[in-house]
Amino acid sequence: MLRRICLLLVFAVAACVHALAQTEMIVVRPEESNEVLVNPGMGITTFQRFNGQPLNQGLRWSEEGPTAKQADVPIRSDFPDTSIAYCRWFWNELQPAADRIRWEIIDTALEEARRHRQTLAIRMMPYDEEHPLPDWYRNSGARRANKATDKDGAIWQPDFSDPLYMKYWNALVAGAGARFDGHPFLDSVDISSVGYWGEGWSNYMPAFQFQKALIDIYFDAFKRTPLLMNFDEPDALAYGTKRGAGWRLDCLGDMGRQWKDRPTFSHMLDFYPQQIARMGVQDVWQRSPISLETCWVPGYWKEKAWDVDYILSQALRWHVTSVNVKSSPIPSEWQSKFNEFQKRLGYRFVLKRLEYSRSVKPGEMMPVHMWWLNAGVAPVYRDYTLALQFQPASPGESQNVTLSADVRKWLPGDAVVDQLVYVPDTLRPGAYRLRLALLDPRTNQPAVRFAIKGRDPDGWYDMGAITVSSSAPQIR
Repeated sequence: MLRRICLLLVFAVAACVHALAQTEMIVVRPEESNEVLVNPGMGITTFQRFNGQPLNQGLRWSEEGPTAKQADVPIRSDFPDTSIAYCRWFWNELQPAADRIRWEIIDTALEEARRHRQTLAIRMMPYDEEHPLPDWYRNSGARRANKATDKDGAIWQPDFSDPLYMKYWNALVAGAGARFDGHPFLDSVDISSVGYWGEGWSNYMPAFQFQKALIDIYFDAFKRTPLLMNFDEPDALAYGTKRGAGWRLDCLGDMGRQWKDRPTFSHMLDFYPQQIARMGVQDVWQRSPISLETCWVPGYWKEKAWDVDYILSQALRWHVTSVNVKSSPIPSEWQSKFNEFQKRLGYRFVLKRLEYSRSVKPGEMMPVHMWWLNAGVAPVYRDYTLALQFQPASPGESQNVTLSADVRKWLPGDAVVDQLVYVPDTLRPGAYRLRLALLDPRTNQPAVRFAIKGRDPDGWYDMGAITVSSSAPQIR
């Protein structure tokens, strides 16, 4: 009987301790926000221009990247604000002479991206029908793959296995890597070496050993900046992504009946889904970004009565992070569809629950529990720092505490952070606000918007009150 009474007393004490502990913890359930978020490294991109600059008119666009600063205009409501500017340039523009590379073109574009609150994604392109290979290259003794009398003889097609092509293209890519790799405003670089626009296909494809070599030069040159593998050649796609690149395709939306040589062919129905599966690139998105480019522009989709719901849902199913719509207006009837699309592409972090101590002491450990939901279709690919901040209620200096969570591992779905956090021993007793942010480790400033309400003007999110009491006296 006595033993039973003792056990009941133990359970009662434990229950009281647990209840007391519960009253000493604050639980916050933030209100979710339904707004479109403009966050780093994701979203609809501008093309050959920057935020607030004129859009392409009608259904046309230009493949010629900017070579100098362009004029700004008031932002139009039919095109979203964005965090990425995507620009590409032809070889003959970047390198007009063998001994001269116009790096100032990319320097200017990086500065323009920074000035317009964007980062810059780039591609260097060999040539197309209207932008031939540089004169100096064609006159260098380099081999030509076709003859002037051939059906396609108007276009000087290079032999991509020619040692001179390897030498000079490699020098351009290596020089770009030496100058720009790891630049804080360089978002990504396309792996682009073969064919029109560097898309990776050609009627004069080299043997795979040469394709491989032309891919490797990018990995040698860019060891810190993310690389994106062009999609069309299957073996090249598999090889580049296995080396760590993400992938991009450039005919999102094509529902068919547009190609003279293939009247029933559709990229969306006959090529892309099968290529993704056959080459085993379905899971690349878990560690490297997926970027898509529209076939023509959304206005053309509307003109052709293509199924925009199917197109956008496919993009989400492929775990897209960024989309280039060629800086063309989005049809007004589709604005709401594109808004909902933007709320799902890339990453979207919702804090569902935060639990922290009501009162803490300097120099002690505080338990913190978080439940997050990534409501997007992809992770974030940059290593941002999850941080808490003690902001004094009265004038004084705020202090940050970083958590060890690797947010790059927050795939779509739930993530939990359970951690003991060190309370800075320099905090003075008093009332504080506990705030939360994802910081750019380069600037130590808030970088990512959450899909919750309560964001302060400086980018931090106010979670609630916390008291810092006097530290316990040390026993000597």
